[in-house]
Amino acid sequence: MRDLWFTLPPAAQDLLAALLLLLPALVIAAALLRGFAPGAMIRDMGRRFLFANVAFVALIACAIAIGAGLLASERGLRAGTARAADPFDLIIAAPGSELTAMLAAVYLQPADMPLLSGETYARIAADPAVALAAPLAFGDSVGAAPVVGTTAGFAAHLSPELAEGRLFAAHDEAVVGALAGFAPGDEIAPAHGVGDAADAHAHAGHEFQVVGRMARTGSPWDRAVLVPVEAIWEVHGLANGHAPEAGDQLGPPFDAAYFPGTPAVLLRGEGLGATYQLLSRYGTEETMAFFPGAVLAQLQARLGDVRAAMSVMAVAAQVLVTLAVLLALAILVRLFARALALLRALGAPGRFVAAVVWSYAVGLVVLGTALGLALGLGSAAALSAVVTARTDILVRASLGWPEVHMAAGFVSLTAVLALLPAWAALRREIVPELRA
Repeated sequence: MRDLWFTLPPAAQDLLAALLLLLPALVIAAALLRGFAPGAMIRDMGRRFLFANVAFVALIACAIAIGAGLLASERGLRAGTARAADPFDLIIAAPGSELTAMLAAVYLQPADMPLLSGETYARIAADPAVALAAPLAFGDSVGAAPVVGTTAGFAAHLSPELAEGRLFAAHDEAVVGALAGFAPGDEIAPAHGVGDAADAHAHAGHEFQVVGRMARTGSPWDRAVLVPVEAIWEVHGLANGHAPEAGDQLGPPFDAAYFPGTPAVLLRGEGLGATYQLLSRYGTEETMAFFPGAVLAQLQARLGDVRAAMSVMAVAAQVLVTLAVLLALAILVRLFARALALLRALGAPGRFVAAVVWSYAVGLVVLGTALGLALGLGSAAALSAVVTARTDILVRASLGWPEVHMAAGFVSLTAVLALLPAWAALRREIVPELRA
């Protein structure tokens, strides 16, 4: 059976899992409703206390929507961060924290990092297994947009097709991200530093003309300004990576003697095998090589307990809401006690009375759960928009099988608990209820 399960496609496994989670509710329904049609009485109970029923459904829907929205948004964030790291095959940096280097190179978080020397970069760039070796120099900004010094080859790698304009081809030209707020033809002046500590006057007289705008990448690079790395070195009063006789040369090859250093280098191998060779080759005492995707996976694994806690909290909130609703339903059913006693006095089987009470309670739960999933889709979209705006990581959250499984388990659990008010209705004496 185990082998058969793993031969099924993922969609079939998810569907079967949902059906198995619903199985307790379906079994109870089949046992109680067999041969009965309590629909008319349930509709009458619903109409008589319409506002109370609407409140119950809304309460359940809110609990489901919060849980589904949180889980879907968390899954969307994990997918968005992984998608943002996709273009970064391999990062080379000076020995230190892989997490710090990844946050700086992939997600453009400000960090103090030691520099790789010109000799080290030259050795890396000359490796026959390297298809692209792009230096990444951070530290400046234009408003809220980080300025990154790199090569035109990296810009083309990050955005193979520009949304507008062309790649930079001179020391005073720039290419901007899709959401940076600039357009081809704009003049921008960099500030030294990022955020509140930025010094707008440190690089006075150095301006860039925007000549291109990248396509949307779904990463913090959408708000970045990319300029020639030579320009970054020049505005800081350093050599520009080329010998004086090279003139206004841009990009590789760089001269190791005039290479001021770079915090990180993006490497792209000639193939997957070559990339793994580069990982092994440059994981030394002088250089640190890592796959950003692997570091991100480790980080997400460490956050797995948080994700599990969120799931438990969501389920616990739903259970508490269900208990509160069932308690209220038990009180509401008490108002129907005379009608139920009359049914029993007229000879209605106890199973029919239990079926009426159980179906009434479960009907409200199912309706609230369905509405909650719909609201969860909206809440996930709203949370995703907030996260995207705060992190610049494009998060697309949508409801999936995990939320369906959560809802199915919730319905079955409440279906079992709904037997309690049904059992309580049968425990009451008929004659006192009729006299009341």
